[in-house]
Amino acid sequence: MTARTLYSCTMSLDGFLAGPQGDMQWLRPHLGPNPVAEAIIERVGSLLAGRRTFDGDDPNRGTDAEGAFGGQWHGPVFVLTHHPPRDPADDSDLTFMTELEPAVAAARKAAGEKYVNVLGAEVARSCLEAGLLDEILVLVAPVLLGDGTRLFDWPGGHSVDLVRRHVSEAPGVVNIWYDVRR
Repeated sequence: MTARTLYSCTMSLDGFLAGPQGDMQWLRPHLGPNPVAEAIIERVGSLLAGRRTFDGDDPNRGTDAEGAFGGQWHGPVFVLTHHPPRDPADDSDLTFMTELEPAVAAARKAAGEKYVNVLGAEVARSCLEAGLLDEILVLVAPVLLGDGTRLFDWPGGHSVDLVRRHVSEAPGVVNIWYDVRR
């Protein structure tokens, strides 16, 4: 069995993942216990992140909870970027890549039979466009941001059919999990 790609994120009720200028501090009050989100951590085998997400604002920066899944996940990270660093960090779990399909293939190989967790709206949209995204899990927080980075932004519009897999509630959020219909 090959790894499936899962785009997971927390979104404001009005559809934003990040506030203006990539601000993620809005998320702090909504990071309470969530059995669905917590169960995913052990099912993730690798991360595929966009460069802005990788370099971006972490609502837990400077705390023990900094990093993916509140600092609870560690493993291979593939960063999709047009501008890889000349001298990347000396981290065997970190790989910078410039092309989507090879990055997804490498992340799938590293994940084994677990999920490739996609992080970043642009990478998720690119995966959708290329037919490489399998599932979407959105944790909807009860807040309106009014501006920022949208969950799904495809200039000119594009319809993507989804099949509901699971809906549940956790303190302060609603979890909605979909399969991407191909």
